[in-house]
Amino acid sequence: MYGSIPVIANDDSLALYLKEIKKFPLLSKEEEVDLANKLNQEGDADSAHRLVTSHLRLVAKISMGYKGYGLPLSDLIAEGNIGLMQSVKKFDPDKGFRLATYAIWWIKAAIQEYVLRSWSLVKMGTTANQKKLFFNLRKVKNNIKAIEDGDLKPEQISIIAENLGVTETDVVNMNRRLGGDSSLNTHISNESDGEWQDFLVDDKQDQETALVINDEMDKRKKLLYQSLECLNDREKSIFISRRIDEDSKTLEELSQEFGISRERVRQIENKSFDKIRGFINRAN
Repeated sequence: MYGSIPVIANDDSLALYLKEIKKFPLLSKEEEVDLANKLNQEGDADSAHRLVTSHLRLVAKISMGYKGYGLPLSDLIAEGNIGLMQSVKKFDPDKGFRLATYAIWWIKAAIQEYVLRSWSLVKMGTTANQKKLFFNLRKVKNNIKAIEDGDLKPEQISIIAENLGVTETDVVNMNRRLGGDSSLNTHISNESDGEWQDFLVDDKQDQETALVINDEMDKRKKLLYQSLECLNDREKSIFISRRIDEDSKTLEELSQEFGISRERVRQIENKSFDKIRGFINRAN
């Protein structure tokens, strides 16, 4: 439907990809309306292609904002492009707003869904508050000028927790997940003798509770690895490479490894995820 659009093979080819997509002209509002009407009324493939390619720069710009989650930028852009294509399918110019205004939500949703899929099984919690914290922590840190690497100051933690409606412990834990570990034995500031481990509240009720929690985590890990047995060898390899390994492989790397297209790798990854989710749901 959309014709050929540039593909970003990996992060090393990012500069070439950005140069390539700049060749596509931006559209005036009148051109956009005309193309959207042709697509909706006639299913015109060329109109769809022009609407998509004229907004590839928007996808790249939005994707840059998600680089901090440790995922290949090439994959973020690829997922964002899928969201863009979905928005073009559903865009109604009679609503009075531009395609970019409408598409931005689809692009962000596609990228965020990919980020959550990549993190949720083994790297982060899945509650609404944790997701909110996951996607808003950097923005709030920037708003309060907490731009240094490492742990936050107590007053910064308090502000963030209040703004996002989460606990201070959640803020500390998520900041450490996203920003890398730093020693709890370091001083909070040059003026203070207190250490970060003094600030963190130990909310474990007792040793028995800790044992129960550890046992539950062990059961979840065991269940995850048991669920891998419902996959064939190729599905298992792709799923582990994309979702479990710390240094996850890109779609391009796996497509070369297995001699299949990047889109086929994506399909196998998503199918494998659905199989594992079904296995875990049945087990619970």
